[in-house]
Amino acid sequence: MATVTEGPVNLFANRSYIEILLVTAPQVVTIDRVVTPIWYIIGFIGNPISAKIWLSRTVCKSNSSALYFGILSIVETLYLILHVIYELHMAWGYNTYHKRVSCELFNFFFITPQYMVPMLVLAFTTERYIAVCHPFVSEKYCTVTRAKIVIGCMSVTSIALGLVQVYIWAFDDAIGCVFRPSANGFHTIWTWVTEMLLFLVIPVACLVINVLVIREIKRIQFQSAAHGQGSNPASTTTLLCVSFYFILTLLPATIFYAIQTSVPQGNPYLSLEKWASDPTWKSYFLYLTMRKAVEEICLSNYASYFIIYYITGTYFQKACKEMCMRFVGNRMMRSPNRAKHTDYSMSTNNGNAGKYAETVILTNLEP
Repeated sequence: MATVTEGPVNLFANRSYIEILLVTAPQVVTIDRVVTPIWYIIGFIGNPISAKIWLSRTVCKSNSSALYFGILSIVETLYLILHVIYELHMAWGYNTYHKRVSCELFNFFFITPQYMVPMLVLAFTTERYIAVCHPFVSEKYCTVTRAKIVIGCMSVTSIALGLVQVYIWAFDDAIGCVFRPSANGFHTIWTWVTEMLLFLVIPVACLVINVLVIREIKRIQFQSAAHGQGSNPASTTTLLCVSFYFILTLLPATIFYAIQTSVPQGNPYLSLEKWASDPTWKSYFLYLTMRKAVEEICLSNYASYFIIYYITGTYFQKACKEMCMRFVGNRMMRSPNRAKHTDYSMSTNNGNAGKYAETVILTNLEP
């Protein structure tokens, strides 16, 4: 989802957003501080591995879907890096981007990958629809070259949309990073249009396309007709799982975002200590807690595709195991204990024979 506003923080310029939440809704902070690092661990390990596998020459040179998956993993990694900066401010109270220039630039960089991800999911979902439902034209439209062009166009579009954030956001000496006063009306319209288009229309479109793909697969299976593409069932399962997970994690967050203006806030001039007992504020903080939980589920969208790839993709499983074996093998070869063992074994051989045997082992373990 797009950048979340900081609520009624403007009324308490001498207190940070996190300080207000610790007094009024500490459970929101707890969810943020406990759950988010889990997604970081999964994402920072899984996404680079996914990118390395999908973008390897043996895979992506003839598989356009692998190219989409690889770029998606890179974009999600970049987003998680930026999210760490965002989280340090929102959940831990560190001033990481509330400064001149960095305020506008950070919001631009932060939202651009969020625009990119739905476009990529729509692209490979549409490609899979063509491959399954219109196989005779798949060789024309489902190519690596065309995928590169589509990814390039989507990158330019995401950057162009993200640049608008430079105009929307501004730094205020008293408050910090806020919406530019001169862009209030434009900001409201722009946010609604982009949010609904990218985070509602695209997921619904993916849902419709997936239903059509599943119907076609069932029809083919029912007729027991050979499809002529042996690798399609597994790859189709992976694509459908990624697409459905994207829909299920994004749509609830979009709904919560859409209803936020209809959730009333209490009297902002009450003391913070009284907010927790005020009925209106209690309802608002209940909504805020539910929204935070949904946002954490949405964040998993940027971290957990590696798990889906591993569960549904036979080739991906094999590649992961081989990568782990190479990593462990290299670590063993470089460890001091291994070096001592090697010196001893070499000393028991005659002349260069031991050196030659060790060279063969090293060669076999290279990636």
